[in-house]
Amino acid sequence: MSMNYRSIYRYIAGQLPLLYAQKDKLWIAIWLAAISALWLWNRIFLNYPAFTQIQSAFLNTFLMAFLCIIFSLLLAWSTAVGLHFIPSTRAPYLLLPLTFVLNLIRSVPQILGVLIGYIGVTVLIRADMLSNRTTIIILLAFITALFVFLELVDLIRERIDHFRKLDFVNAMLCCGIKESRIINIEILWKNSLAHVLNKLIALFGVAIFLQCSVDFIVSIGLSTEVSPVNLPPTLGSMLAKIDSKQDILAIGYSLTHPTYVANLLFQHLQGITTAFLIVFTLLSMYRISIGFSRRHRL
Repeated sequence: MSMNYRSIYRYIAGQLPLLYAQKDKLWIAIWLAAISALWLWNRIFLNYPAFTQIQSAFLNTFLMAFLCIIFSLLLAWSTAVGLHFIPSTRAPYLLLPLTFVLNLIRSVPQILGVLIGYIGVTVLIRADMLSNRTTIIILLAFITALFVFLELVDLIRERIDHFRKLDFVNAMLCCGIKESRIINIEILWKNSLAHVLNKLIALFGVAIFLQCSVDFIVSIGLSTEVSPVNLPPTLGSMLAKIDSKQDILAIGYSLTHPTYVANLLFQHLQGITTAFLIVFTLLSMYRISIGFSRRHRL
């Protein structure tokens, strides 16, 4: 047993320098450690109803962000490849309306577009046209993806245009390899996957920011006609709760009353935990993206 422990210790000790050198993996480890420690602290000191709400909000937020990048990848890949092949098809006239639609989406600020989509979902819920929570989560994730996937489209089209200028593409065409395989497999999958993954990491952070911001706006109430009825709880809606607002205000109070700081981690956990999860996750996603790009020299 002692030899096994020594082997494990040596393995961990040997991995630490490598982990420190790879900043993206380091920040993943830091994020996981911080979230685990925060979960344990809240499990001990936060009242159970608030703990379950934060836990559910955290899971819903990350599920929607994950679905958002999945939808973004599917939309961006198919759109970018479609824009490349449409001029050479039997229906080149489709290029103009498709470009018009994409430019129309691009002209709408992301947060405004997602907000309008969330309001539409809320209206459908109030009209009893939407009731299944899973369907609502998928729909909200798709709405968010609809206003962020163009960033990935631009990247994919740039990679295709870059490799189209190289000789290996013409050589493959002369060998009888289909252009669709060259674009999808040789260019995008084999030579651009790291770039796509790096952009997806960034879009994951963007999706969390947009969802939390819009959920906060919708939750505080845009009007008497629009309210977050039956919307899945997220970190943004948790931050809009009156208890969370009071907890955040307690931070400002502690700046002028230093002796009150010790109470923050015991009496104001709901708001502080929610705010920390949002801010620290966005910071971690930024650091992970930067570390990933440097490690792959993008």
